[in-house]
Amino acid sequence: MSELERKRKSGWEKITEDLEKNVFQFADEYMNYLNQAKTEREIVALSEKIARESGFKSLDEYTELHPGDKVYFVNRGKNLYLAVMGTKSMEEGVNIIGAHADSPRLDLKPNPLVQEGEFAYLKTHYYGGIKKYQWTAIPLAIHGVIVKENGEKITISLGESENEPVFTITDLLPHLAKEQEQKKLSEAINGENLAVVVGNRPDDEEEKGKDRVKKNILKLLNKKYGITEDDFMSSELEVVPAFKTRTLGLDESLIAGYGQDDKVCVYTALRAILNVQNPERTAVCLFSDKEEIGSMGNTGMESHVFDTFIAELLNKSRINRPNLLDKVFCNSRMLSADVDAGSDPLYASVSDPHNAGLIGYGISLNKYTGVRGKSNSSDANAEYVAFIRRIFNQNSIKYQLAELGKVDIGGGGTIAYILANKGVDVIDCGVPVLSMHAPYEVTSKFDVYSAYMAYTVFFNN
Repeated sequence: MSELERKRKSGWEKITEDLEKNVFQFADEYMNYLNQAKTEREIVALSEKIARESGFKSLDEYTELHPGDKVYFVNRGKNLYLAVMGTKSMEEGVNIIGAHADSPRLDLKPNPLVQEGEFAYLKTHYYGGIKKYQWTAIPLAIHGVIVKENGEKITISLGESENEPVFTITDLLPHLAKEQEQKKLSEAINGENLAVVVGNRPDDEEEKGKDRVKKNILKLLNKKYGITEDDFMSSELEVVPAFKTRTLGLDESLIAGYGQDDKVCVYTALRAILNVQNPERTAVCLFSDKEEIGSMGNTGMESHVFDTFIAELLNKSRINRPNLLDKVFCNSRMLSADVDAGSDPLYASVSDPHNAGLIGYGISLNKYTGVRGKSNSSDANAEYVAFIRRIFNQNSIKYQLAELGKVDIGGGGTIAYILANKGVDVIDCGVPVLSMHAPYEVTSKFDVYSAYMAYTVFFNN
C-alpha cells in the first residue's frame, strides 16, 4: 500500500557527491550575481552582459532569424527578453519562462531631500508589500539613475563598498516606545517616517540661516555628481539593504540575501536559457518589471511590449501574418517563474502542512495563486499539470505541489494570469522562500539548483 502513497523527502537525503558539488558551485555563482545587482536596472544590465558573452545578439542586429539564433531585446533598461529560435515554426507555440526583476524596496520621493531639526533626510515611498518596521535600524544603500535636463544619465550606487558610507532609518529606543508598542505591528512605523538619514553637519559657509545641513548635502552631491536639487525630479533612486548575500547555516545549506523574490528565478532562468542549443520549440525567457505593484506601466507585464517582441521574432522569421501572434500564444506553454512561500515551522499556523512548499524539497509548483476563492488566479488545467509532472519525473527533477498559505489566511499573485489571458498554458514554478519580502530572505541551495534544472528541462521539451 505504501507504494500508492506520495512520499515527500528532502533533496539533501542521500545526495550524491557529484550533485552536492554542483549544488554548492551553482549557489556560489548565484550569490555572486546577487551581490553585483540589486535593482531591476542592474539585473537587466548584468544579464544582458552575460547573455552577450554567451552568444546572444540584440534584435536589431538581425535582419532575418533562423533556427539556433540567439536574440534579445531590452525595454527601457528594465525588461529583458531573450529567445533561442527553434527548428519548429513558432506557429506551433513557444516555451516561455517568465520571472520579475523588481523587488520590494523604498523609492525616493520626487522631492526627497529635506531637513528636520539638525538632520538631513531623503524621504521615501515604499514599493511593494513590505513590513515597514523591518526597514528601520539596518544598513541601507542607494542605487539608481539621475537623468539631468540635458539628457545626461548619472548612475548611482552608494553604500555597498566598505569604504563608502551607509544609510539608515532610525527607530525609537525601547525606553521611549511605550505608545509605539501599543499600536498594531502594521501601524507602529508610519510610512512617512521611512526617511533615510543622510547627514548631520551644517554648511560651514553659512553661520546663520535655514536648512544648513541640507545645503551642505546639496554641495556634496553637486561636487560628486554634478547635480542640483532639481535633478531629483528626473531620477529613479531606490533604497535597498546594504547586506551582502551570503551562505546561511553551519551546514551551509541555505542562502540569505535581499531580493531573492524574484531574482532567484531570474538567475536560474537566465542560466537555463544560456544552455539551450538548437531547440525544437523556440525558447523564450522574459524578465518583467513592476510585478510587486501590479505589473502595470510600459515595463510591466500588462504592457504590450512583450507581444511586440514576439511579433518581431515572427517578422524576422519571415512568417508573420494577421492573427498569427494570437495563435502562437494559444499554442505556447509557460512556467511563471516566481517564488513560493516556504513553510516556516515558527509560523506553522498560516500554512497547510499537506500543501505547503518545504525548504530543501525542490522547486514548488503552484497550480493557482490568488486570494480566498482563487480570486485573480489563472489556475492551470489538469492536462498541463500532467505534462509538467511527466517531463520533471522523466528527468529526475525534485519538485513539490504547493499553495501559498491556508485558505482565507492570505494569498498572492504573479504574472501567470497575464499570459494565461493571452491563451498560454501557465503554471507558477519557483523556489520556496522564508521571510519573503523582508530585507533578508532565505532559500535552500538545493531548491535553487532544482529550479535551474527544472527550467533547463522545460526549455528542451
